[in-house]
Amino acid sequence: MLNLDNFYKARYVLSKIIRKTELVKAPKIRTDCEVYLKPENLQETGSFKLRGAYYKISQLSEEEKAKGVIACSAGNHAQGVALGATAHGISSIICLPEGAPMSKVEATKSYGADVCLVPGVYDDAYQYALKLKEEKGYTFIHPFDDPNVIAGQGTIGLEVLEQLPDVEAIVVPVGGGGLVSGIAFAVKSLNPAIKVYGIQAAGAASMVHSLSVNRREALNSVSTIADGIAVKEPGTLTYEICQNYVDEVVSVTEDEICGAILHLLEKEKVVAEGAGAAAVAAVLYGKVPVAGKKTVCIVSGGNIDVTILNRVIKRGLTKSGRYCDINIELDDQPGKLVEVAAVIAKCGGNITRVHHERTADSEKINACILRIVCETRDDAHRAEITQAIREHGFKIV
Repeated sequence: MLNLDNFYKARYVLSKIIRKTELVKAPKIRTDCEVYLKPENLQETGSFKLRGAYYKISQLSEEEKAKGVIACSAGNHAQGVALGATAHGISSIICLPEGAPMSKVEATKSYGADVCLVPGVYDDAYQYALKLKEEKGYTFIHPFDDPNVIAGQGTIGLEVLEQLPDVEAIVVPVGGGGLVSGIAFAVKSLNPAIKVYGIQAAGAASMVHSLSVNRREALNSVSTIADGIAVKEPGTLTYEICQNYVDEVVSVTEDEICGAILHLLEKEKVVAEGAGAAAVAAVLYGKVPVAGKKTVCIVSGGNIDVTILNRVIKRGLTKSGRYCDINIELDDQPGKLVEVAAVIAKCGGNITRVHHERTADSEKINACILRIVCETRDDAHRAEITQAIREHGFKIV
């Protein structure tokens, strides 16, 4: 169902609306390979989804356009459909999971769409959108399992080949599989030697699971900070393409995603949402074999809700060993807090919070729990501090 000519046609159509995002060299991610970022978070809607949605809408018949379009999305596809529909002068209604970040809901409305919040996750919104499609006669714009949507997303692959002709590996976030399918089909059709790796969140690894059992299978539930790739079941078309064109699909943990978001913010000056940081997480934490290779990580989106960014940063600091939370049991006597603080200060730790609580759980009657939060340099520094505390006779609980 896919044809490379359609990818080139999509590139021509999209040249009028999208930004051709330039590769950004990112040497701080890995020292044993040459890493580049493809910052699709810089698209007008904040993600790559504009490509597939806009191209699909551009190919609709006049009759289909007259009926209006409907879509379901965790947020980014919604914004792409809304902008694409408004640009073509047609109406759009978007079904989103009710847990979608408010920033994405409001952004979708701002592009001209009507929004319908559906209880549950993406797949529940999908079923409700299909129900409305049958009842009202809307044209459904699938977020990933559609040849024109895949062709639109695949224009990223064509751009990467132009920008870095000797690229050896491309690492791509995977939800339903539209992005990785488009990129893999495009680059493998032109250069089969290039490796393409798909990355899923461990809490929503539907493609990983389906490929492992050699059949498309739905997960019972999904749970991940990477809401943009929280999909229970891969598409029929995307599953088949991943089987034939993608070299491997692996998963990354929540802590690894948070660590990658923090790294991108701090070291690369790039704002990425959970899904957008998944590819970087895989490279940063050695989940894919890219050592010695010229590698491109697709930063697929940057629509992270600022209300959860603080929690993400805290998780990222913990993952990188720069946040230390210690509970110490000690005698409730004058001067003990000073002793503990002196140990931490001598090791170079910076105490940011102290909580003192008397407890009845200890064998000692006159005991208390001292909770200390401090900033550290890395895992080795954190281990040095905890070891020094123990060596001074304090009990860590």
